[in-house]
Amino acid sequence: MIDLLTRHSPKQSGRLIAASLFAGPWLMASVVQAQMPQIELSAGLYRIEAEVALNDADRQLGLMNRRAMAQNHGMLFVYDQPARHCMWMRNTYLPLSVAFLDEQGRILNIEDMQPQSDDNHCAARDARYALEMNRGWFASKGIKPGTRIAGIDKFTRRP
Repeated sequence: MIDLLTRHSPKQSGRLIAASLFAGPWLMASVVQAQMPQIELSAGLYRIEAEVALNDADRQLGLMNRRAMAQNHGMLFVYDQPARHCMWMRNTYLPLSVAFLDEQGRILNIEDMQPQSDDNHCAARDARYALEMNRGWFASKGIKPGTRIAGIDKFTRRP
């Protein structure tokens, strides 16, 4: 936002600030999501660019309010402890598939999720990670439970 303001005259910057004050949660969600760290992962031959949701606030926001996501992009949710974590799609407009992963990055199960639904989609066993991708991405690549998602070992969780 600051970078946007420095490119405009003071009058234009004032309009941008005023517009941002009235833009509401969507703008704030976009700003927060833009600040999430990114990691490169891979599933077999397929490269994945993933945003990383490290804390409760980022995990709760997830991919809410987004209208599109590039191919081979996703979001990695990192949990403090392995557990039977669940996901839902409230305020999420993208159809997604989620893979729940154990501590070594092996896929436990994959669930397809409907946009704007409060239906729970849960890990089959204790999971440490969840990876959301565009719906059907895993199936179209032949990626199934038991497949290891590489690159998680490069990632050190920050409290």
